[in-house]
Amino acid sequence: MKAAVIFEKGKSPKYADFPEPEAVAENEILISVKAASIKNLDRARASGNHYSTEKEEHKPTIIGSDGAGYLENGDKVYFFSKKGTVAEKVVVDKKMTVPIPSELDFSIAAALPNAVMGSAMALRCKADIQPGNTVLINGATGITGKIAVQIARLYGAKKIIVTGRNEEALQALLKLGADEMISLKADDHDFIQKIKEIHSETPIDIILDYIWGHSVEMILSALKGDGTFSHHSKLVTVGGMSGDTIQLSSQILRGTDIQISGSGLGSWTKEESALLFSEIIPEMFQAALDGKINMETENVDIKEVESVWNGYVQSRKRLVIRI
Repeated sequence: MKAAVIFEKGKSPKYADFPEPEAVAENEILISVKAASIKNLDRARASGNHYSTEKEEHKPTIIGSDGAGYLENGDKVYFFSKKGTVAEKVVVDKKMTVPIPSELDFSIAAALPNAVMGSAMALRCKADIQPGNTVLINGATGITGKIAVQIARLYGAKKIIVTGRNEEALQALLKLGADEMISLKADDHDFIQKIKEIHSETPIDIILDYIWGHSVEMILSALKGDGTFSHHSKLVTVGGMSGDTIQLSSQILRGTDIQISGSGLGSWTKEESALLFSEIIPEMFQAALDGKINMETENVDIKEVESVWNGYVQSRKRLVIRI
């Protein structure tokens, strides 16, 4: 079969022949792949720079970690696999599949779930979002941030505040459901003051963070209590694009009713992971089909994978390899 294969660590994937997999275990099923999305995770694993690959001895490897295709009976499914997915055929654990509505495009079905994992799981499982909540999304201008705005609105958020550095992207988020934007280009004093004003008018229930670093330090400073009763807020971090560490004052934790946690593969319980496949992703597929979620993709044929791997892909669109 044909696949996108990394032959040398750190090199671009090549369109090449690769042995076709076989389903041998009782829980395994064979899928004919039609589309597979490429995320930062896939690039990091392919380069050997991801923590999950540090101790692995390199061998020819198919890129990708999820995708969409047909079962042998013709049913459309989304699937997740660590064995590589940008190939004509894959074998996956049947528990790691989700039915796709027949009308939903394969590219959307392949691209949306990763953004759902980075948004809905944090909002629902870690922050326990409730109708009427006020949500601040820090670093919202990326692909997952855009989906987070739309999902927060689906989950009933009363007010959504977004931060980011790209003015045009922030304006676009207002059209997707955000109510207010704050530029990360503002000086520290103005940024902190703006958060304080918002928190005073409509107390922030949830901070969904994609960038960590100095902006989170400022947000925590803005929410810092003064020794009287404070509003209960939950900060859930999903990414660290602005730095992996922050300085955190003990006074903020002692003087503020704030809960800090993270959302990612290692933080979800087995029950939460099962919920992702059984309920959350199917719900978001239907929302996309109903026009309530907009997911933009950049579609490229698998034969062109090497040329686009390190090339330009339109910003804030998910790269999808079509097969």
